[in-house]
Amino acid sequence: MVKALRASVLAGGLLLAAGVQAGDVDDGRQLAQQCVKCHGTTGKATSKGYPNLNGQNAAYVEKVLKAYRDKSRKGALAFLMYPETANLSDDDIEDLAAFYAEQ
Repeated sequence: MVKALRASVLAGGLLLAAGVQAGDVDDGRQLAQQCVKCHGTTGKATSKGYPNLNGQNAAYVEKVLKAYRDKSRKGALAFLMYPETANLSDDDIEDLAAFYAEQ
């Protein structure tokens, strides 16, 4: 009985997790137009000084963009990224992350 209950709870949790909506790749593609100068059209950086975003884990991209937006991420590129992320909503960030993860 306990095993069946645990399996049921686990299955329910997996279903809930699967229902979580990820960002929209097409919306992210549109938003990424502001990123092209440094990160290229598909997330492959235009210079060694900038990180490649193509194929990056979406959760990581979200975390980093939110940290730049709230100015908690420091580093050499922070002064460039703070204004670029200042007006991004959480949905915008999810969309960008989905787009770059798919590349």
